[in-house]
Amino acid sequence: MDVTLLGTGAPQGLPRPGCPCAACATAVGDEARAATALLVDGALLIDLTPGPAFAAARAGQSLAGVRQVLLSHPHDGPVLEVPAGLPQPGRVADGRELALLDGHRVRALAVDIPGTGYEISGPEGERLLYLPPGAAPSGLDGNGRTAGGGGQGTGGSGPYDLVLLDVLGRPEALARLRASGAVDAATDVLAVHLDHQVPPGPELHRRLAAVGARAVADGSTLRVGEFHAVPDLPRRTLVLGGARSGKSVEAERRLVAFPDVVYVATGGTRDGDEDWAQRVSLHRERRPSSWRTVETCDLVPLLAAAGPGADPGTRQPAEASPLLIDCLALWLTHVMDEVGAWDDATWEAGGRRALQERTDALVAAVRATHRRVVAVSNEVGSGVVPATPAGRRFRDELGRLNAAFGAECEQVLLVVAGQALALRG
Repeated sequence: MDVTLLGTGAPQGLPRPGCPCAACATAVGDEARAATALLVDGALLIDLTPGPAFAAARAGQSLAGVRQVLLSHPHDGPVLEVPAGLPQPGRVADGRELALLDGHRVRALAVDIPGTGYEISGPEGERLLYLPPGAAPSGLDGNGRTAGGGGQGTGGSGPYDLVLLDVLGRPEALARLRASGAVDAATDVLAVHLDHQVPPGPELHRRLAAVGARAVADGSTLRVGEFHAVPDLPRRTLVLGGARSGKSVEAERRLVAFPDVVYVATGGTRDGDEDWAQRVSLHRERRPSSWRTVETCDLVPLLAAAGPGADPGTRQPAEASPLLIDCLALWLTHVMDEVGAWDDATWEAGGRRALQERTDALVAAVRATHRRVVAVSNEVGSGVVPATPAGRRFRDELGRLNAAFGAECEQVLLVVAGQALALRG
């Protein structure tokens, strides 16, 4: 089954007409995108892009063989153009199945916004899932089936070969599909309905790769089920940055498309500190509601555990819940408190050794963990030299911890002014 992407953009296209933003200004050439539309084996057209006949011609395709045109969402872009000779566009009711004469089968799936998702099966059993812009599947049960679907809904026949969805606008939709088993490590996840929330080019592809997805240019043709190297997701990532650099946002973004994330808050609570309470509240509001929060500095057991996402019978580590640790600087502060590292005499009398033992244990746990881990830490060594010995001690120890922790990570990022720079991986 071949799928040609006549467009890969949001309903208004990219760049948006008249929009002065930086993303729209740089959306030129292959990065310019028409509204998303799919041509399946030349016979089935899903959604319409402005000028579909010209878009098909540019892709080396023809619409002459199209026998069915289906719409997935209420169109809020330019006026739809239906070329002469094409069937009148329609929509399939949720849960209903449409069989085409050439062997394709289309099943309509419920989504959580006005619109319809489509599961398309090819004559040889290939399967793809297409979701409209801003949509996530609704009513998934624990086996990946849609509620009331009689066992034939999303994921009911195992993972899809290809999934096309609004990865950037609704990353939690991808998390739901992964949790249900409809998407696995071999599924080709393609981002469509691309809008101007992310600058096109390297930054777009970097963000998509971080969640195991990719994007292609308008006019690309894909063979469903054909092997394609999916992005190699790092299992351990360290995100460094200064104050308000965007490091926590970057770390959260890397896990928002995965299910059962455990957010490990090492800062705890501070009675009477309103500023700290506001910071904690902002972090909580930004995180997906499905994430579980654990407030602790006891990181070694968490790194060693399989987590609630693992199979209790086999304890398969690959299925363990991902951890987001925010942050190592607060963990270090807590440990230095416990070993008395702030006092010079205590430091020399055994505090140094005790701190080294605790950091060695943490680094060893990171080296041995089977969980997906994203950790956040402050980069404080580039600023003003602290005025006190205790301040300089913290700066030095945090630098050593960052270096040792980062040495065990497949990827290390430095976030500056909201921009992530890859130091490794």
